[in-house]
Amino acid sequence: MIELYTAPTPNGHKVSCTLEALKMEYKAILVNLGEGDQKKPDFLKISPNGRIPAIIDTDNNLSIFESGAIMIYLADKANKLISSDPIKRAKVTEWLMFQMGGIGPMMGQANVFFRYFPEKIQPAIDRYQNESRRLFEVLNTHLEKNEWLAGDYSIADIANWCWVRTHKWSGVSIDGLNHLERWKDAMYEQPGMLKGIKVPVEIDIEKRLKDEDRTKEFIKNAQKMVKK
Repeated sequence: MIELYTAPTPNGHKVSCTLEALKMEYKAILVNLGEGDQKKPDFLKISPNGRIPAIIDTDNNLSIFESGAIMIYLADKANKLISSDPIKRAKVTEWLMFQMGGIGPMMGQANVFFRYFPEKIQPAIDRYQNESRRLFEVLNTHLEKNEWLAGDYSIADIANWCWVRTHKWSGVSIDGLNHLERWKDAMYEQPGMLKGIKVPVEIDIEKRLKDEDRTKEFIKNAQKMVKK
């Protein structure tokens, strides 16, 4: 069985959605980021960088941190959502790394400066929102001629989607990116996605954005995470 140490963030959802898509048995353990659980000694033994998600595969007592590494491991273990063919596998890895090296960091920093940082530093906000939009345009161009990112549906789609679907929270528009929007909407129909984004607890971004008090409360808690 897989023990998943996680929180309701895009990186956490990358792994819970993968587990749900693969129909693997797992137990989700909430890591309370606002309370600093990610810096406690027991968690650091599993994830030395003090970041979620992390897993323990109890079948072989193996612990893994870094969401992309976990996704590859799980897909290989199930022999699904990633190919063993070197060429096809390279394309999956390519788009997975696109998310990990681009989409995730840029949207993450957009969140920090647009939502959480106590001072509004407009050049920083513009920098990360504009770069996120540029990366969305790269995805849109690719998806114009491709149903999925790496040929067949794969962990690359799951990884990018878990971030792209939160674009409103980052303050990044997808207006005019019709192919990206088609793909984003199609992802909600894939097995396990709706369930995976509710792990370990459900946070509805659309409702949060419409409720000013809930938004303020979430931002207050998130600011604690930024400081840790």
